[in-house]
Amino acid sequence: MKNKKSLLIITFFHFLIATIVASCARMGQPDGGWYDDDPPRVIGSTPADKATNVTGQKITILFDEYIKLTDATNKVIVSPPQLEVPDIKASGKKIVVELQDSLMPNTTYTIDFSDAISDNNEDNPMGSYTYSFSTGEQIDTFEVAGYVLDASNLEPIKGIMVGLYNDISDSAFQTKPMLRVSRTDSRGHFVIKGVAPGTYRAYALQDADGDFRFTQKSEMMAFNHQTFEPGSKPDVRTDTVWRDSLHIDALLKVPYTHFLPDDITLLAFTHVLTDRFLIKTERVEANKFSMYFSYGHPELPVIKGLNFDSSDAFLVEANEKQDTIHYWLRDTMLVNQDTLRMEISYQMTDSAGVLVNQTDTIESLAKVSYEKRLKDKAKEIEQWTKDQEKKKKRGMAYDSIWHEKPLAPKFDAPASMDPDKIVTVEMPTPLLRCDTAAVHLYSMIDSVWYESECRMQPVPNHIRNYQILADWRPGVEYSLEVDSAAFEDIYGKVSKSYKQGIKVKAEDEYGTLKLNISGVEDSAMVVQLLNASGKMVKQARVQKHQAAFSYIRPEKYYISAFIDSNGNGIWDTGNYAEDRQAEAVYFYPREIECKAKWDISENWNVLATPIYKQKPEKITKQKPEAAKKLKNRNIERARKLGVEYLKDKGINVDSKK
Repeated sequence: MKNKKSLLIITFFHFLIATIVASCARMGQPDGGWYDDDPPRVIGSTPADKATNVTGQKITILFDEYIKLTDATNKVIVSPPQLEVPDIKASGKKIVVELQDSLMPNTTYTIDFSDAISDNNEDNPMGSYTYSFSTGEQIDTFEVAGYVLDASNLEPIKGIMVGLYNDISDSAFQTKPMLRVSRTDSRGHFVIKGVAPGTYRAYALQDADGDFRFTQKSEMMAFNHQTFEPGSKPDVRTDTVWRDSLHIDALLKVPYTHFLPDDITLLAFTHVLTDRFLIKTERVEANKFSMYFSYGHPELPVIKGLNFDSSDAFLVEANEKQDTIHYWLRDTMLVNQDTLRMEISYQMTDSAGVLVNQTDTIESLAKVSYEKRLKDKAKEIEQWTKDQEKKKKRGMAYDSIWHEKPLAPKFDAPASMDPDKIVTVEMPTPLLRCDTAAVHLYSMIDSVWYESECRMQPVPNHIRNYQILADWRPGVEYSLEVDSAAFEDIYGKVSKSYKQGIKVKAEDEYGTLKLNISGVEDSAMVVQLLNASGKMVKQARVQKHQAAFSYIRPEKYYISAFIDSNGNGIWDTGNYAEDRQAEAVYFYPREIECKAKWDISENWNVLATPIYKQKPEKITKQKPEAAKKLKNRNIERARKLGVEYLKDKGINVDSKK
C-alpha cells in the first residue's frame, strides 16, 4: 500500500507540471496562476558583448523581458574610470549606456552591473553581469580580487573605490587617474575585471572630488608596495542546487577559471588633518571661555585683554592634544562681566600649508547675562525662603540662614568593585586647595574597622582630575571617607564630607587569561580584551611574548592587538607622504569564554589567519548583505497544489514533507 501511494504521488506531480498550465481547472477560488521565476536574459547588444575595434560610445543591451536598474550610480562600475559620469538608463527591455569620455585606443572597457539588474514585475535578480568591449584587436580578460578593511579595527569597508596602476611609482596615485576600478561590497570584497597582462599596484580611495586619484588628505585611502601580475588557473568549485529555501537538492562540482591574485588586502586609513585654524570660541559658563582648534600646537594662544587686565587672569586647562583650551576666570569681577574683549595671537596654517602667526580680536559673551543670573538667584532664594517658612509652620526642622551650594566633586567609587579598579575624583572647577590628609580609607577585618593606607594624587595633564590609590584586597570591605572642607575651588566653594562603602569582590569571582604571542616582534605590541560589543575592557602590553589579564569577569570576550610603533599607548594612523602605514592591527579569530576560577591559556600566532578573515563576525559592525536569490515560488506552488489534489482524493499526505 505504501509503495502504491508513493507511486501515485510521483505520477501526479509529473502530470501536474505537464498539463496544469494549459488545461487544469478546479472548482473554487483561482489562485493567480504560475509565477514568473525566471531572471532576465540578455538576448543581444550593440556593439556585441566582447566586440573588438569598437569606436562608438553608445551601448545598447537587450533583454527578453521588461527590466529595472537599481542604484546604478553606486552599483554600476565602468572601467577604465570615466571623469565625465556616463549616462546609464533602463527603458522597457533594454539598457542604454552612453560614455561621455573619449575612448582610449587599444583598451578593454568593462561595464560591471553587479546585481543591479532584475525583472520589472517579480524583481528576480539577474545576478552579477558584466559587459565588455575593446577599442583594439583583443579583449583583456584577467581579473584580480581582494578586500579593503579599516586599518584601525579591521571592519570591512563598503563602497570604497579600488583601483589599479601599471605605473608603480609612488607619485602615480596622486598625479594620474586609476587605470581600472571597482567598488567593495558589504564584505569589503572587490573584483576588478578586464585586466591586461602586466605588473600592477592596487590602491583604495574614498574619492571625494571624482578625479580618481588621491588629492585630499580628508579622503580615506589605502596603499601598499606589493606588486602583482594577474594570472589564472583551472579549478573546480562546489555549487549548491537548492530544492527550496531550506533543502539542498545536490552539490555539483563545476570547473571554472580561477583568476589570481584573489586575496589582495588593503588597509584603509584617514590622515590626521594637521591644518590648524580656530574653529570657534564660546563662553557657555560665565566663569570660563573656551577655544577650539582644528589641530593642536605646543604653544598656547597669547591673550591680551582689551577691556580687562589679562595678566594672571586665567587658569588654563588644555586637553592632551592641545586643540581644546579652557580659560577659567580667577576673579569673580571678570566672571560677572558679560563681555570680555580680547586680542588673541595663535599659530594658523596659511594657504601654502605653513604655520604663521594669526591675530584676531574677539568678544567673549556670557551665554547667560549677569543680570539674568542675579534674577535666577533671587528666585531660588525666594523659593528656599518659602520652603523654610512652611517647615517652620509645620514644626519641622528648618534653616534660618541661606547657604551657598557646596563644591560637589564627582567620585567614581562603586559599592561593588573589582580589585584592580582605580577610584577617581573629578572636580567641577579647578581647586585652590586640596587637603589629601583629609582623605581616609578604612578596611574591615574580623568585624573591626582599621585605617588603611591610601593616597590621593592629581591625574597628569588633567587639572581637575584626581585618583585615589590603595591596595584593594579581594573580598575585603572598605569605607572611603573624606572630611568636610577637604577641597576648596578658586571661587571659595568648599566640599561637604563624603562617605562611600566599597566591597571588593573575591578572587573566586574572576578568571585569568594568558596569551602566548607569536608571529611578529612583540616588543611594542598592545593587546586589548574586548567585551561582546567589541568595547575595550582591559589593555596590556606584551612582555616576553605573553600578555596576561587578571580579574576577568565571567563573560565571553574577544581579543585585538596593535603594534604601538611610537610607544604612546594608542593606535596611530598612517601618512602617505611619509610612506608610513597605519599601525598594524590584529584580531584573535575566535571567541574566548572566561569563567570564574578558570585560568585560561591560549596560543596566538597573529599571522596564522589572513587579515581579512581575522575579525569575528559577532563583533563586526559591517554585516554582509544577503545576496539576491531567485524565489523559486513555482516549486512551492506545485507542492501545495499537489497536496490539495491528493487530499481531495482521500489520500493522507504530510504537507510539511
